[in-house]
Amino acid sequence: MSRYWSSLVHRLTPYVPGEQPKLVRLVKLNTNENPYPPSPRVLEAITEELTNGGERLRLYPDPSADRLKEAVAARFADFGIRAQQVFVGNGSDEVLAHVFMALLKHERPILFPDITYSFYPVYCGLYEVAFATVPLDENFAISVDDYVAANGGIIFPNPNAPTGCLLPLQAIASLLARHRQSVVVVDEAYVDFGGESAMVLVNEHPNLLVVRTLSKAHSLAGLRVGYAVGQGELIEALDRVKNSFNSYPLDRLAIAGAVAAIGDQAYFDGTRQAVMRSREALCSALSGLGFEVLPSAANFVFARHRQRDAAELAAALRQRGIIVRHFNLPRIDQHLRITIGTDAQGELLIEALREILA
Repeated sequence: MSRYWSSLVHRLTPYVPGEQPKLVRLVKLNTNENPYPPSPRVLEAITEELTNGGERLRLYPDPSADRLKEAVAARFADFGIRAQQVFVGNGSDEVLAHVFMALLKHERPILFPDITYSFYPVYCGLYEVAFATVPLDENFAISVDDYVAANGGIIFPNPNAPTGCLLPLQAIASLLARHRQSVVVVDEAYVDFGGESAMVLVNEHPNLLVVRTLSKAHSLAGLRVGYAVGQGELIEALDRVKNSFNSYPLDRLAIAGAVAAIGDQAYFDGTRQAVMRSREALCSALSGLGFEVLPSAANFVFARHRQRDAAELAAALRQRGIIVRHFNLPRIDQHLRITIGTDAQGELLIEALREILA
């Protein structure tokens, strides 16, 4: 605490990101990073950007990142998405920050699940946005029938985090139709690992904004690129906030790498399919050890052992150089969120659990 802090800073409870430990021979399964490297085209594109002694780096990047917007539009051309409907930012977290300021700050509280991405209440504190949480059902799933209150907007990840549970497109469409006066933000950080994107609904619903990231399925967590897609009025609001905050959120290397990653659909499909196969194998192995595993459409699983304490299991795994995520929060304090790694990492995890449980 300091007398130099503003009253806002005194009130904030910051987000706590997943640990980035500096341990040797670490099996890191706690921050949902993709176990595979990005497309080789990404490295080629970044290298090209650095030619001529890095001459391009003395110039500002394109403040609109038009090449990237066009790449996103081309990726979703089958859904009728155009470049003018795309907003880009420094990771989906920055995009979401602008969303809270531009589209979710109203007199009525916004709604989101009681168990969800923990940055949402942090943004509410930062931007002084009123909110109310809606409990997940007994199966840890979102029930759109519970979203009945008048609101200033609705936001949720799909699949949800940290549960990994997926909300069907039909349910999202129902929610959009029911709340036509509110913006509905669908955060699709993990959708490429088993879900169907709500991008198909964008041109039917002016109140829908879909937010995505290249951190997970494109293996670019270190490059920090995210984007949102919606109809013109929503994108204009985001641009107005962004250009009042930072005109150049994406540097030249990020833009070049992101365009290359989005363009390599074959590589993208290959790695995400590999992650999904590994996820199914891990779910089966965990079930065999007495874990209850929620159905996951993400690159992680959410599981609890029927007889052993989750915090103790996480600590025992850590002693063996394996890091998973434990949330000491109501309703989920007996669950572990486990990132899908390589098959070899999954085998090390199961071997360690088998030893601990014995």
